[in-house]
Amino acid sequence: MALKYALQKKAAPTPVLKPHGFSGNAWAIAGSYDKRCRVKQEAAAEIWTIRRVLQWAIEDFEKRGLETPRLEAEILLGEILDLDRVRLLIDGSRPLSNDELNQYKAWILRRRKGEPSSYILGYREFFGQRFNVDARVLIPRPDTEILVEVALARTEHRDLHGRALDLCTGSGAVAISFALKRPTWIVTGTDIENGALEVARQNAEHLGATWKLRFLAGDLFGALPPGERFELITANPPYIPEKEWEGLENNVRDFEPKIALVGGVDGLDFYRRLTKDALSRLVRGGVIAVEVGAGQAHDVASLFEEAGYIEIDKTKDYGGHQRVVSARAPIAKN
Repeated sequence: MALKYALQKKAAPTPVLKPHGFSGNAWAIAGSYDKRCRVKQEAAAEIWTIRRVLQWAIEDFEKRGLETPRLEAEILLGEILDLDRVRLLIDGSRPLSNDELNQYKAWILRRRKGEPSSYILGYREFFGQRFNVDARVLIPRPDTEILVEVALARTEHRDLHGRALDLCTGSGAVAISFALKRPTWIVTGTDIENGALEVARQNAEHLGATWKLRFLAGDLFGALPPGERFELITANPPYIPEKEWEGLENNVRDFEPKIALVGGVDGLDFYRRLTKDALSRLVRGGVIAVEVGAGQAHDVASLFEEAGYIEIDKTKDYGGHQRVVSARAPIAKN
């Protein structure tokens, strides 16, 4: 009897211990809460805030060797969200909608392939104005603003009246920028590419400069009526030597128009034509100013001198390179 009792006692099940104060319902509630927490954590991991998506884009651009990864990442996102760079910082915790995120990722993919940010955005800031740009035109560079500054400075004595001609006008950045600063001047822009002239006309319209501008299609002076002369001629012609074309960065070589960049074997073909033909298109004492490539200023200045121009000058860009060569036509009748 005693043995039977002992066996029964030994076979009794071991009780399951639970934390003090937890009933069966409490355990179920705790398990449900833990599951909800895991779901929330997983959802939070999928939320792309401004701060998070910018960090991703910046790191991606850095790995690919972009010169200004943060600037480009912020400009592209700011355009989509209609926020400036300061606001992007302030609103860093704001989540992006699916449409915003998808558009940003699509733009990042385009930039990864080398497409310039200005083509992705559809515009470029130049001389304090926003110019529309696409693959039909060269993207205006900050150094080209020096060309406008030289043109304004050397025609200051004629600020009330004049006629200006901008050759190889492209997007119209130089012609329009000058026209906006010289509202009483008549300005003409010429280009061999009709597509480029369409962009230039659009820029003149949205910048409110159409009343003082005309754009003509043709090769340099060939677009002009016979005998028309100007107080000022500007040009940013193609000046990259042919042998350097393949060595350009892919964001230039693969996307910007070659016709607007390559200027013959040594890059000086257009300057040889300009210095010769411009004399018959300038009034006596008229000014000509041209942008030049790195190391070309001396050769271009020599071409001006050989053609008989006077007051030849070379102006440096923001990086300290001689970027613009300017001169005057002889005072004596051509």
